Amino acid sequence: MAVITDKLIVEKNSGIGRITFNNPDKLNAMSFEMWRDIPVVLDDFSTDPEIRVVIVSGNGKKAFCAGADISEFKENRSSEDDIAEYQKAVLRASEALASVEIPTIAKIGGYCVGGGVGIALCCDLRISNDQSRFGVPAAKLGLGYKLEGLQRLVDVVGPAMAKEIFYTARQFNADEALAMGLVNRVLPATVLDSFVEDYGQRISENAPLTIRAAKIVIAESLKSRETRDEELAERVVDECFESADYLEGQKAFMEKRKPRFLGK
Repeated sequence: MAVITDKLIVEKNSGIGRITFNNPDKLNAMSFEMWRDIPVVLDDFSTDPEIRVVIVSGNGKKAFCAGADISEFKENRSSEDDIAEYQKAVLRASEALASVEIPTIAKIGGYCVGGGVGIALCCDLRISNDQSRFGVPAAKLGLGYKLEGLQRLVDVVGPAMAKEIFYTARQFNADEALAMGLVNRVLPATVLDSFVEDYGQRISENAPLTIRAAKIVIAESLKSRETRDEELAERVVDECFESADYLEGQKAFMEKRKPRFLGK
C-alpha cells in the first residue's frame, strides 16, 4: 500500500480497518496528501477479505475534521491547474469513501466542519459525542459546492435543513445535528470510543454479502427509476441466497450458535 503522508494513521485489526486523520494541531484539517491517499487506503481495505468494517475518525479530542487545510491554499490552490488538481483529489477521495462496498462509520469527536461534514456524509453511519459541533461555513468564505457534495447532504437531512446549514453558515451542536438526521447517534464523550468499537465488531460479525447487498440496494433506491441499476440490485440479492453464508446462517440458527460468516 503506497500511502505516503504521515497525516493518515492506517490500522487493521479484528476485522476493522481504521483511518485516522492525523493533523491535530490544525483540528485534523485535510491536506492535499490526505485527500490523495484515502482512495489508496480504501482500495487496500477492499481487497482484504478480513476487513468487514471501516471506522473513520480524527486524532485527539478536539476535532473529527475541520475541513481543508487553508494554510496550503497558497501552494496548492494558487492557479487554475492547481485548483483543478486539488478538486480532483477531493472528488476521488469522496467517491472512494461513498462507494466502497464495506460499511463505514464516521466516529465524530469535536469539530466536524466544512469538508469534515462532507467526509462524514460519505460514510454510512455517523456517530458523534455530545461535545461535537457541525457546520458548513461556505457562505462566509464565498465558496461554491458542487452537486455531488450537496446531494449527499440533501439525501441525509432533506432540502430544508440543507438550506439552513448553507444559508446561515453557523455551527450546530450535537443535539441539533441529531434532530436534523445529520448523525445517527449522540453519545457522552467518555463512551464514544467504546461504543463505536462495539458497533464495529457487531457489524463485522454479520454476513458481509448481506450488508454489501443492503448498501447497494439502498444506494440504488435513492436514484430515479430511470437511472437505477435494477439488474445490479437483483443480482446482489441473489448472491446472498446462493452463498455458503446463507447456509451457515440457517445452520447456526438451528444449532443455536453464533454463525461464522466467510463472505462466500
